[in-house]
Amino acid sequence: MDDTLVDLPGPLSRSQVLRQPDGLLLSDTLAAEVPVALVFNGISHTVMMATPQDLEAFALGFALSEGILDHASQCFGIEVLPVQMDGSPALEVQLEIATPCFARLKDQRRSMAGRTGCGVCGLDSLQALDLAPPRMPEQPWVRALPVATVLRAFEAMAPRQVLNAVCGSLHAAAWATPEGEVTLLMEDVGRHNALDKLLGTLARSGRLGPNGEPGWVLMSSRASHELVRKCVRLQVPLLATISAPTDLAVAMALQAGLQLWGLCRAPRAVLYTP
Repeated sequence: MDDTLVDLPGPLSRSQVLRQPDGLLLSDTLAAEVPVALVFNGISHTVMMATPQDLEAFALGFALSEGILDHASQCFGIEVLPVQMDGSPALEVQLEIATPCFARLKDQRRSMAGRTGCGVCGLDSLQALDLAPPRMPEQPWVRALPVATVLRAFEAMAPRQVLNAVCGSLHAAAWATPEGEVTLLMEDVGRHNALDKLLGTLARSGRLGPNGEPGWVLMSSRASHELVRKCVRLQVPLLATISAPTDLAVAMALQAGLQLWGLCRAPRAVLYTP
């Protein structure tokens, strides 16, 4: 089901603000942030705070990047439904998934409460942390990617952030070719959400994995260990971010064989996995 066909709140809203120091009362544009419940086979799994746009892609990307699904074909249908919660807008995304995937999900015994800056999203034990991702096969073009190509992609990303240009508070995750051409960009108040939207869109069109197209992810955020883990799980070989990574993100990237760039601000960028 296309989430543009149901009565959903929009990704932006208007609010009266008082500008200082001139004291002018103005109408300003804000990013919408609403609770989104992800429901698998009728069972609510988690509630994330997200921008109410591209929610089918978000749900599929989340299911894949969190290991609920192994591939997009294990999702048989997605429906986005508006819900009223104490007079405030809320949404449910209902996914029908394969029985083995649902059984595995129940075995995880996870109860997550998401935030736009979430950490490990309520895992019930330290043992449940996935800090040792498997190593990805090497792709020769990844090691040879020049810094000029990385910076060219970041230059191309900014004009495509159309929602952020209006409100100034959205993260972006984009997909670029080995030549640095940005071919897809998704926005959300949460950097994890933006990445899941991107991965979900790519996965449902068959553009990820060993039989997909060569490419890499760039983001308007820092690189945290969660972003590295999500990329590795979907076999994305390179992640570049506009801010610096954390030490755990670098350690995970080195272990998994993911090429990690940070501080990508012209005229320079830093390669953290030389």
